[in-house]
Amino acid sequence: MIKFSARYFYLAILLFLVETAIAIFLDDGIIRPLVGDVLVIPLVYCALKAVWPLRPIPAALLVFAFACLVEGLQYLRLVDRLGLRDNLILATVLGTTFDWKDILAYAIGTALVLLADHRRRFRLRSD
Repeated sequence: MIKFSARYFYLAILLFLVETAIAIFLDDGIIRPLVGDVLVIPLVYCALKAVWPLRPIPAALLVFAFACLVEGLQYLRLVDRLGLRDNLILATVLGTTFDWKDILAYAIGTALVLLADHRRRFRLRSD
């Protein structure tokens, strides 16, 4: 069942803008590869929750599994097999290089999403 959440929609837009700024303006060894991969989980989580009212843990695990699937497709060199390496947007979204550190970053992003949601729920209960 689709149920629109403006709160999650605006958070997804904000995270998308941050991710875009990181991709365009930063080419370092920490923020772009690590922070960018950590933030992709909250971005996809918020986009999912903007239209689908899933409970936090299933939503976070679904997003983590999806991110790991994409990373697995990078291991299989899907972008090269489909001849999409020259397509800058698709190659950036799908990624071109497998790295175990990316999965660690996704796990950190998943933990942060769950922690933030838990804190928000706890704060709502105590008010």
